[in-house]
Amino acid sequence: MGKDSEFYKDKSRNQKLRLRELLNQMPSWAVDYIYSKEVTTQTSTLISYSYDLITFFKFIQDKNPIYKDVELKSIPLNVLDQLSSEDIIEYQRYLELNVDNDNFHENGKKAIARKMSPLRGLYQYHYARKNIKENPMILVPLPRLKKDKNIVRMNSYEVQAVLDCIQSGNGQMSERQKKLCLKTQKRDLAILTLMLNTGIRVSECNGLDLNDVDLRANSLTIVRKGGGQDVLYFGDAVHDTLEDYIKFERALIIPIEGHEKALFYSRQGKRISIDAIENLVKKYAKMAVPTKKITPHKLRSTYGTALYRETGDIRLVADVLGHENINTTIDYYAAIEDEHKRTAANAVDYKKNRD
Repeated sequence: MGKDSEFYKDKSRNQKLRLRELLNQMPSWAVDYIYSKEVTTQTSTLISYSYDLITFFKFIQDKNPIYKDVELKSIPLNVLDQLSSEDIIEYQRYLELNVDNDNFHENGKKAIARKMSPLRGLYQYHYARKNIKENPMILVPLPRLKKDKNIVRMNSYEVQAVLDCIQSGNGQMSERQKKLCLKTQKRDLAILTLMLNTGIRVSECNGLDLNDVDLRANSLTIVRKGGGQDVLYFGDAVHDTLEDYIKFERALIIPIEGHEKALFYSRQGKRISIDAIENLVKKYAKMAVPTKKITPHKLRSTYGTALYRETGDIRLVADVLGHENINTTIDYYAAIEDEHKRTAANAVDYKKNRD
């Protein structure tokens, strides 16, 4: 159950194995930096850091003839001393757009800032330990990011339109689409209802086992993004859709070996994947709310906003959504405050109130 389930044990094991594979491609001095982050950083994040640093080492190979035929893991530490701030800025341009057919990539400002983060950390790590003479990163500006205050969410009418679309279909559906949707109707309704009424992440939904659901207590045991276990409670709407799915659709599924404990299944009898959940959310939302780009994360925004509107308790919202930093939750609070300000536009009518 929860983080002790075979699913999460396998997931953790596979992540560790993947990290080892990546570290075997990197110079030992870069591996030392990754190891220094192990205690405070999730394995999935370390994997992302490793990918980003490998991209940097490939950039060195591509742009510097000296290292063209040198194996990645054999690139020496003194290469950090050889690079100037102008070279690092050129690397940022490389991240923005590289048209080489063997290594094509294109990134926006947010992605570039994220990919530069482990490189900054790598330089800081070795400069602090006097392994390199200079740290040119201090002269390299990060892409300037604008904070997006316009958080996309759905109102109650749009939420109901999405759920109605699952139950009753949509005029845009072909007959074939309707037949396919009927096969997973109870599952899809349970997933969307669950996410819209608890704010769980798509990864948390993907990891649910049947025994994580307690329909008597209306509770759900989930594993958070950081690996911690948590218990959430749900209301009658979630209870009814989960019970309906478990008793009928799920009971008819013959799962493949190793997937017997999963709560939600694909049509192939496997645990439903994160991609599949994302696709079904986008599919129904596109039909019911075509003017908004709705993703599983937008369902969290919808729930967080609704919960704050009903309770006015920002700490409760942070706790239920599993935010480690309450500043993340302030986004929901700010959105509601903006709504309050909009009501002021027509709140005062001097003509109406004049003597």
